[in-house]
Amino acid sequence: MHDIEPFFRWRDEYTAEDDERSPFYGRTYDEFGFSNSIYNYYIHPQWDDFGSATLYIKILFTNYQKRYVIIELMSEWNDVLYNDIMFLKRNICDHLIKEGINKFILISDNVLNFHGGDDSYYQEWYDDVKEDEGWIININMLDHVRQEMLHYNLEYYINMPGEINDMEWRLMKPDMFFEAIDKFISEKIKRLK
Repeated sequence: MHDIEPFFRWRDEYTAEDDERSPFYGRTYDEFGFSNSIYNYYIHPQWDDFGSATLYIKILFTNYQKRYVIIELMSEWNDVLYNDIMFLKRNICDHLIKEGINKFILISDNVLNFHGGDDSYYQEWYDDVKEDEGWIININMLDHVRQEMLHYNLEYYINMPGEINDMEWRLMKPDMFFEAIDKFISEKIKRLK
């Protein structure tokens, strides 16, 4: 677990710890000391703790003008035991929504398990961004994680498209990645009308 590092190629363009509007502004990282752990396994020190016992994140990029954020997730998303969605919504998303963000791109390559529970925080998050013509999308999920999220009917609140679930986002610049996602969602909305 300690060698799974958050995506770093966009760090020349954005770092959450240097962004005064970020929930992680001013945070410092020790590249040699490992303090965060999941089930007694240390994780890479670049991952950010936001209150969950099992889920960590990294805000990879935020564009306040285009009103989007890209967040990479890591480990286990557990709403049953730890109410991870509450911590994500209250400690991260609410902060970003107040800063004008209405489009959330979640990247779940490193989410190994999902345990669903109550959907009220998902609905609240969806309602918060939908009123402002925003959206939430979760991509690159492992098949069993995606199936478990679908089992809990979370696709009502979070886009989880199978068509682009294996997107090669690491090969893109952040704005190009966002534009590809935004175009996909816009076309999906047109098809539904």
